[in-house]
Amino acid sequence: MSELLQAFVLGNSAILTNACMLPLYPGMIAFLSSNNQNQKSQKISAWLGFIVLAGILSMMLLIGLLLYLINQSFGTILPFVLPAIYGIVIVLGCMMLWGYNPFARLIMVNAPVVSNPFGTAYLYGLMFGPMTLPCTGPIITTAFLLSVDATGTFSVGILASQLLYFLFFGLGFGWPLLLLPMLAVGAQRQFIGWMTKRHELLNRISGTMLIVIGLFGIVTELLPNL
Repeated sequence: MSELLQAFVLGNSAILTNACMLPLYPGMIAFLSSNNQNQKSQKISAWLGFIVLAGILSMMLLIGLLLYLINQSFGTILPFVLPAIYGIVIVLGCMMLWGYNPFARLIMVNAPVVSNPFGTAYLYGLMFGPMTLPCTGPIITTAFLLSVDATGTFSVGILASQLLYFLFFGLGFGWPLLLLPMLAVGAQRQFIGWMTKRHELLNRISGTMLIVIGLFGIVTELLPNL
C-alpha cells in the first residue's frame, strides 16, 4: 500500500510542477469543445477530461507492462543496480531543489489531432507523459526507477503490482485534467495562476521529496543487507 501511495504522490508532484503543459490545458479543452456556450458543448467539455485521463492511464499501464518485461530480461543484474537507482533519485531531487532540470532541452512532442474531439482528447492523454518530459522528467524518471522489481522473477502478482503502481501514478498525474473541464473558466484560471506563481516552490518541495525517498530506500533496503 505504501508503494501505491508513493506512486500517487509522485504523480501529483509531476502534474503540480508541470509548467509546460498544464497552463495550456484549458485552452485545449475550449478548442476541443469548439468553445461554444451551448448545452451540448458544455457536456462534451465535461466528458473530455475523462477521455484525457483514460489516455493517460492507458499509457501508464503500457509503460508498466514494458518495464515488467525489461525486468524479466535483466533480472539477474537488477539487485546490483539498486544502489545506483537510489543514488540517481537523490541526484534528481538535488537538481530540482537547485532549480536545474536536465530534461529541459528535450524537444517537446505534439499529440496528433483527429476529426473526432474525443479521439483527439484520448490521443492527448496518451501523449501527455511524453509531452511533459521537458518539465516533469526528473519525477517521471524517479517513478520508473522506483517501480523496478529487484528480484527479476516472473510472477503474476509482481506484474499486477507493477501495473497498479503505474495506475496510481497516472491517477495522481491526471486528476487535474479530469477536474479542470468541470470548473468554470474563472476557476480554471485561478487554479492555473496559483500553480504558475508557485512553480519554483513546488519544484523545491518535489525535489526535497525525491531526496527523502532516495535516502529512505537506502536506509530501509540497502543498509540492512550490508
